[in-house]
Amino acid sequence: MDKNTKTIWSIDGTHSEINFKVKHMMISTVTGSFDKFDGKVETSNGDFKNANFTFSAEIDSVNTNNKDRDNHLKSDDFFGAEKNPKLTFISKSFDGNKMIGDITIKGITKEITLDTEYNGTAVDPYGQTKAGFEFEGQINRKDFDLTWNAVTEAGNVVVSDKVKLIASLQFIKQ
Repeated sequence: MDKNTKTIWSIDGTHSEINFKVKHMMISTVTGSFDKFDGKVETSNGDFKNANFTFSAEIDSVNTNNKDRDNHLKSDDFFGAEKNPKLTFISKSFDGNKMIGDITIKGITKEITLDTEYNGTAVDPYGQTKAGFEFEGQINRKDFDLTWNAVTEAGNVVVSDKVKLIASLQFIKQ
């Protein structure tokens, strides 16, 4: 591939998912996802090293399989979806195993490191070239002003500060 040629890849939404996991009452884990998201990769090489990754998810699409909880997450106690409709990620560097970038949630931007697994590139039955990735990282939700919490009668915190981020993304070569 010519070093001066950039290849653009877009997220294949039907073969991708964005999930998060957070401890509930410190005894179980609640998994959630964002159902509406978009992103792309710009690269000048086949291994994606030093590629530019951008991503955004619509806060209103948060889904934890519990409507009341989802509405609470969209409220100002957590994401404040009305004033902050999207979370975004923009990569700064990618060495093939670790991606460093800026994640913005609720108008606050912090650097995050994501463990990255590039699963390879393949051509699907329709002739489209696709590339697959797994990303994992962790944030402290309080760093993004997602500070609501409560304590149970037994003294357990209802929602952990640590949130795991897991993204399984497939990109289509444009």
